[in-house]
Amino acid sequence: KSVDVSFEGNVVDRWEDGYHSVDIENAKKVHAVPYDMMVAGKDGKGVSVLRLWSAKSSEIDMNSFNQGDYLRAMEQNAMAEVISKVLYPADNHPEGKSLRLRQQYFLVSASVQDIINRHLRKYGSLDNICDKMAIHINDTHPTLAIPELMRLLLDECGYSWDDAWDVVTKVFAYTNHTVMSEALECWSEDLFRRLLPRIYQIVKEIDNRFRSSVWEQTHDANKVERMAVISNGVVRMANLCVACCHSVNGVSALHSEILKDSVFHDFYTLTPDKFCNVTNGIAHRRWLCQSNPELTELLCDCIGDGFVKNAAELSKFKKFANDKSVLQRLTEIKQIKKQQFADYAFKKQGIVI
Repeated sequence: KSVDVSFEGNVVDRWEDGYHSVDIENAKKVHAVPYDMMVAGKDGKGVSVLRLWSAKSSEIDMNSFNQGDYLRAMEQNAMAEVISKVLYPADNHPEGKSLRLRQQYFLVSASVQDIINRHLRKYGSLDNICDKMAIHINDTHPTLAIPELMRLLLDECGYSWDDAWDVVTKVFAYTNHTVMSEALECWSEDLFRRLLPRIYQIVKEIDNRFRSSVWEQTHDANKVERMAVISNGVVRMANLCVACCHSVNGVSALHSEILKDSVFHDFYTLTPDKFCNVTNGIAHRRWLCQSNPELTELLCDCIGDGFVKNAAELSKFKKFANDKSVLQRLTEIKQIKKQQFADYAFKKQGIVI
């Protein structure tokens, strides 16, 4: 179940009998090894699997090794393994930026290859992939999954561009996490092209086609430039997400409205149907039952403990909105929690609240 992820190299296009094939020569391959973490639900009756990936060198430099240059022989392995050592390294220097981009591509490439392999093992065909697979881009860090799935469909599975794009637009959805345009993730076009040459080609083609589509609909050159995926030497990850995904949302009703009104207003004017809202809730067994036993006890006394498994039952608590004894206990619990926090702050920081 391990897969190889390629970086750098030279893209070689070939046409034979009307079929297009792509090879990447002299690529640096990194081996992605899966490790599964089991996440148990309430009482352990349901278990989800979180698949994590470790980066290993795909080969050892035997020439250096046989000549006694062991450090150089192991260098490639060390450089590969650093990809999965620390997530989100500081990127205030060129090496940090390069490592971050490698991490992002390594994780999504391994995951998307794994998804495709798993699907083929189960169904033997990709014809039903849109019915069986959904990929959610939570903030822009996994955005490279979009061109990576395009690459697999085009280069590995023989899809035409239009058929591959149809699959990708049905599979991906996007949650935006920032309303500040200046905080949206961008990458230097030069770094992107050098590190991920085939992915860059695909993103460039997406940009060309998307620019053409916007121009045909608006004949507004400024809007075309604002909505472009690649512009002024940078690759705009958020624009790539909105251009591709069939669903775009913020994390609250207010946030989602700001996306429509300002951050992605140009996109909203052309494709209003893809914008929606999903308000983030909480994992109440952690942030209520575990972290606030006092409030949990009050809830159990008033409405029973059914809410522990079914959060919808919390709505039963509404009928106590005017019950003075319950409101009094609620006030007392709030005071207890404030005092607990004040004690904690003093213990940890020496701050008196």
